[in-house]
Amino acid sequence: MKRVKLSQVAELAGVSEITASRALRNGANVAPQTQKKVAEAAQQLGYLPNRIAGSLAGAASNQIGVIVPSLTNNVFPQVLQGLESRLTAAGYHTILGVSDYLPEREEVMIRTILAWRPAALVIGTAGLTDTSRKMLEQADVPIVEIMDCDIEPIDMAAGISQVQAGKALGYYLTGRGYERLAYIGHDLEADRRAGKRREGFLAAARETGATITAELTAPAPSSVALGRELTARLLAEAPERPQAISYSNDDMAVGGIFHCMAAGLDVPGDLAICGFNGLDIGQQLPCPLTTIESGRTGIGEHAAAMILSRFHGTPTPTRLDTGFRLLRGASA
Repeated sequence: MKRVKLSQVAELAGVSEITASRALRNGANVAPQTQKKVAEAAQQLGYLPNRIAGSLAGAASNQIGVIVPSLTNNVFPQVLQGLESRLTAAGYHTILGVSDYLPEREEVMIRTILAWRPAALVIGTAGLTDTSRKMLEQADVPIVEIMDCDIEPIDMAAGISQVQAGKALGYYLTGRGYERLAYIGHDLEADRRAGKRREGFLAAARETGATITAELTAPAPSSVALGRELTARLLAEAPERPQAISYSNDDMAVGGIFHCMAAGLDVPGDLAICGFNGLDIGQQLPCPLTTIESGRTGIGEHAAAMILSRFHGTPTPTRLDTGFRLLRGASA
């Protein structure tokens, strides 16, 4: 898709190019109503202003835009570590934005970063708005959507199959003889990848004849504290105690183990627990956590390699499944 020009924005808004330019730059000498019309036209078309002026406009950029949804646990920092190790060695540096799982904030970041004409963009999307998708489709730079390979990417995707990861945990628990299962999760509406893992887990339970005795989620970010709180609630409210609980993330599962320690419940004797991501905190517990190791550093490295291959004109896959690994800990 061709990049939208300023003249197209001006035409849609019914103003001159000069007026449209002023309205989008700082609004100087432009009536508020006109400025609003121009802004709406730009958003409708997915127009991206060029922030690089004069002689710099034609210069090759060595900046790679990176937008991730969170830095609150060690998931995305490790992805960034893998990404930057490859890109820095190749002479590129990253511009980072954090969306906090808010699609509208992600849209602002996409617009801001693309306006500086980066050489490429890596995004762990929070859920693209229509405007975000238009901007990315018109960006004319390599784009890698990370963490999930079960998508139809705008350009390229690198990550694991979130659904299959969830299924792997379900099959593992039922294979160990656990028949009464439960699920505890954080904000699955915001974190759509966690929602996919839940779908996979529930599908595996159905396929193997297991019973989901309880399920509890909360519209809050993943954390140890939330995992502990929801575990206490689920065990207090469930009509029948589950034999095993699968958690949306490792930090949530660690919170579950902390509750069991405080309540005098043996893990896994009284209750088996498993998580997702393979975070170090889960592996350093006295009862190491059973979990899925998602290869976060590797995802970053693969995303960087795809970008560099595109720069060099080397054929690159549209979707790359980076794979996951089941870590059989002592908790399940």
